[in-house]
Amino acid sequence: MSKPLLGKSESELSYSELSGMTVGILGSGDFARSLATCLVCSGFKVVVGSRNPKISVALFPATTEVTTQEKAVNKTDVIFVAVFREHYSTLCDLKEALAGKILVDVSNSTELNHHHESNAEYLASLFPKCMVVKGFNVISAWALQSGPKDGNKQVLVCSDNKEARGTVCQIARSMGFIPVDMGSLSSAREIENIPLRLFPSWKTPLMLSLGLFVFFYAYNFTRSVIHPYVTKGEHCFYKMPIELVNVTLPCVAYVMLSLVYLPGVLAAFLQLRYGTKYRRFPGWLDQWLKHRKQIGLLSFLSAALHAVYSLCLPMRRSARYLLLNAAFRQVKDGVENAWTGEGVWRMELYISLGILALAALSLLAVASLPSVGNSLNWREFSFIQSKLGYTALVIATLHTLTFGWKKAFDQSQYKFYLPPTFTLALVVPCAVLLCKVCLQLPCVNTRLTQIRRGWEKGRFVRFQLSEESGLCTEDFSNDDTSNV
Repeated sequence: MSKPLLGKSESELSYSELSGMTVGILGSGDFARSLATCLVCSGFKVVVGSRNPKISVALFPATTEVTTQEKAVNKTDVIFVAVFREHYSTLCDLKEALAGKILVDVSNSTELNHHHESNAEYLASLFPKCMVVKGFNVISAWALQSGPKDGNKQVLVCSDNKEARGTVCQIARSMGFIPVDMGSLSSAREIENIPLRLFPSWKTPLMLSLGLFVFFYAYNFTRSVIHPYVTKGEHCFYKMPIELVNVTLPCVAYVMLSLVYLPGVLAAFLQLRYGTKYRRFPGWLDQWLKHRKQIGLLSFLSAALHAVYSLCLPMRRSARYLLLNAAFRQVKDGVENAWTGEGVWRMELYISLGILALAALSLLAVASLPSVGNSLNWREFSFIQSKLGYTALVIATLHTLTFGWKKAFDQSQYKFYLPPTFTLALVVPCAVLLCKVCLQLPCVNTRLTQIRRGWEKGRFVRFQLSEESGLCTEDFSNDDTSNV
């Protein structure tokens, strides 16, 4: 083999070639100062071009040379343009001096797709003789100051010039970041939109969580507030801020946790139906699988809020009044001991299972953090997210069942003929657990394992022996060879 498969690109400079290299920066803002500090710490010589060098010199590291833009441009071949798009035209006087140099555009737009062309493409149109590279715009000034360990490590780079793109990638690598080659300069528009998107992967999970909260809250409001007001004339609207929210949050957390594992179950059944793992899932299922982390974290948030709200229940003045009224009725009825063993045991188990479920959810949430997940091998990560996740779902199911106990069979619990809330919350999680049990059956699990290891239904493997052996050629299907 003449060249290694994973070798250095010919367009990238070696570390020794970059060591002591002079890099220019046009601009003296916050990002320019942070970039200069990071470059100096990485062993580069930095020269900064400023319109007011005498004022800006105190803002940069002592080893940084701060001079006029004209002098800075003449001292280096790689220049970071750290100015806003509307100020690009002020650099036109340097067009001849910048010819043949690498310009790294680090700017971002103020709005998504605000202009018909990206900032980098606009810069390239102003300086056609320069090699324009888009990069470092997804890195914040704080990340540059703190280093790649405390911020985003990826630097997205694109340019029409391969050599210039490789040089900037190597500079980013020398600074401790991970360069990602995005290809030609036409990708700059997408790169510039990335910092402007507000939690793009959280939109669907947040809407789902909000929808479940509104549904369960309205359902509980109808049963706990509207029903007593209509039937008995009781005013129970005081329950709206805390009690109804506390009853709603566990339903949201429980259902959201089951929705984390439901797409995996559906994917397994689709693989069994198709008889292959190489067929793409439907688009909605593929998106659902990608949002499982966000759904799980929102489930943990709802469960944590439920625990906090539950601790606040005895602090309410309404709870004190109800306790005093219950004590007065007990004295009036001459009841000396109100102890009920079944109720005590049920509450003890209910609280204990709730604590265990919250602890399991906490481990799942911590393991989903990139800093923690990256320290785990695949088997450890899979064990926590799969085995421990299903354990949390089982414990949460037991927690819900002990809460409901016999309420599902008590006619007085059906308000407006509506069943208790916990019975609705049990539907999806119990369906997920039942499907998981079916997938664990030996006959089903064996076939699913074969499919995930590359077995395909209806495919044939042709074995041909040499003519000298005197044996004929035979065709075997996967069904025939699965047990070989």
